[in-house]
Amino acid sequence: MIALIPVAAAAPLPDAGSLVLVLAAASAGAILSRVHRRIVLPTVVLEIVLGILIGPEGFGLAEIDSHIDFLADLGLVFLFFFAGLEVIEHRVARKSLVRGTAGWAISLPIGLVAGLVLHQAGLDAEAWLVGVALSTTALGTLVPILADGGLLPTRLGSAILGAGVAGEFWPIVVISIFLTGAYGAVAETLLLLGFSAVVLVAATAALRARPPAVVRVLQQTVHTRGQAAVRLSVCILAGLVFLSIEVGFDFVLGAFAGGLVVGLALNSPEAAPVRMRLEGVGFGFLIPIYFVVTGMNFDLDSLLTPTGIGLAALFLGLFVVVRGTPSLLWLRELGPRRTLSLALCAATGLPLIVAIVGIGTEREAIGNDVGTSLIGAGMISVLVLPLLAIAIARRESSRLGDADSTSPA
Repeated sequence: MIALIPVAAAAPLPDAGSLVLVLAAASAGAILSRVHRRIVLPTVVLEIVLGILIGPEGFGLAEIDSHIDFLADLGLVFLFFFAGLEVIEHRVARKSLVRGTAGWAISLPIGLVAGLVLHQAGLDAEAWLVGVALSTTALGTLVPILADGGLLPTRLGSAILGAGVAGEFWPIVVISIFLTGAYGAVAETLLLLGFSAVVLVAATAALRARPPAVVRVLQQTVHTRGQAAVRLSVCILAGLVFLSIEVGFDFVLGAFAGGLVVGLALNSPEAAPVRMRLEGVGFGFLIPIYFVVTGMNFDLDSLLTPTGIGLAALFLGLFVVVRGTPSLLWLRELGPRRTLSLALCAATGLPLIVAIVGIGTEREAIGNDVGTSLIGAGMISVLVLPLLAIAIARRESSRLGDADSTSPA
């Protein structure tokens, strides 16, 4: 006689068909962005658009199950991780960083005031969330566009990098504090200082505490299946994300801190292969899934209404005002036209906006229709503003006989 042993209910199987379509959309986005030699489209915009097409607002070909949702969450973690890596990677001049931070300190109050006015006018979104979203800059999206346009090695390029680093770093810190909400202001400040101390210790260890045996293993496995450096980097990321959640902060801060620590450890030419392998995991797999899923969740019907389009246009204008106004700090050095180019680039934002809207939606801090318009405005900013900025900068260089266009920062 066979004894009947109670078995726990089996977990639902993944929707393999939907996962294949999500991966196909991610692959198509990367290919379509480079189809034409002279026109480079932002991959993130294409991923969102393709997600809309395969999702319920489009042809309804794919659905989001718990497995796809989990992969998308990992993609969001890696998105903030690479934001931290970019801060270290670009090695922005100190003057540009200081001025970029000062500019962001001007942007945030303007954004918060705009958010407060909109909230008082009936906008279904908390003022702080709108303010922080308006004060972001899509540095990772801008860099390849500016590199193709030949602006990165110029003074204008240095100014854009300074504004971009500040526009990624400080919004992440602010939203992490705002999203905590579990403690009083004093306790949260002390916890943030304690978390920063842990990150500082980890960064110091990454830079100095390198036992020869460990270094040898890391070097020997770079080009083998061992990939110890990649595994250790992902472990550091997971550890800091876990720590940030345990002390009451949002995972965003831990993911960004993980990027800073790993970025410091990989801040040498010898570490380039490790960085490439991490990018393969992040940008080759997880992050595209996050943006395709964002498209599948995108409420296109809400955007394609007079109110939705009007809100998107309003947000696009606010991007330019909130992030463009601090560009006046560079007016004397860059001149009026290049300062306008800087303002347009600084006003370009999408990846962090998508993340902020997603987190805010989960916490019921922003209405779905408002978030849709905010993301729509971000998509337009990425598609239009950098191209306008490059065109203005090139026209100014031609007018000046290119005397200043190649001047290093």
